[in-house]
Amino acid sequence: IAVIDYGVGNLFSLSSSLAIWGWKKVTRSARELDEASHIILPGVGAFGDAMEKLASTGLVPELERQAENGKPLLGICLGMQMAIVEFARHVLDIRDAHSIELDPQTAHPVIHLMPDQNGVTDIGGTLRLGSYPCILGKDTKAYQLYGTEKIAERHRHRYEFNNDYREDMEKAGLVIAGTSLDGKLVEAIEVKDHDFYIGVQFHPEFKSRPNRPHPLFTGLVHAAILHSQK
Repeated sequence: IAVIDYGVGNLFSLSSSLAIWGWKKVTRSARELDEASHIILPGVGAFGDAMEKLASTGLVPELERQAENGKPLLGICLGMQMAIVEFARHVLDIRDAHSIELDPQTAHPVIHLMPDQNGVTDIGGTLRLGSYPCILGKDTKAYQLYGTEKIAERHRHRYEFNNDYREDMEKAGLVIAGTSLDGKLVEAIEVKDHDFYIGVQFHPEFKSRPNRPHPLFTGLVHAAILHSQK
């Protein structure tokens, strides 16, 4: 398992969650990504810093290549947001798509500020923080892995998927795999016709244990084994 180290990810919790398998590598090497059977891009709250540091590793083109080649990929929190930005750029051909956290002036903010955060200047304690329910689509891989329609996962973010782009992305093959109870907040995404390409806004590593791994992690490992046998 290649866990990408770009200087800001939640590596300790994630590495602990994967300890049960005993075969993980925290890396920023393109060669080691290529050798890995599966890849995890950890999440973090500071999108701008994360993108700058990830770009400085030179791994962005390599990650795009690995995803295009069908290698199983799990994006967590910021990882999901970056997956959405790249989907907009490379599938919808919106080349200047971005998150407003990184580019406040972008003409295509596919990731934007949560509505209740608009106008907030003292942002120290205003994160969407804690456990929230999520409804999974019954025809999704996420539902297959969890085995239930309603789940609850822990969050830590203030930026989210911009629903203005939701219809176009769904038509292009992005699957809205999970939403808030009212259907307004996108909590999980998948890419249609991909063996395992899942992004989640929440942090599954917070609920994973060495003797009771999270279903998304076990699903990633199983998908990687199947992919390596092709």
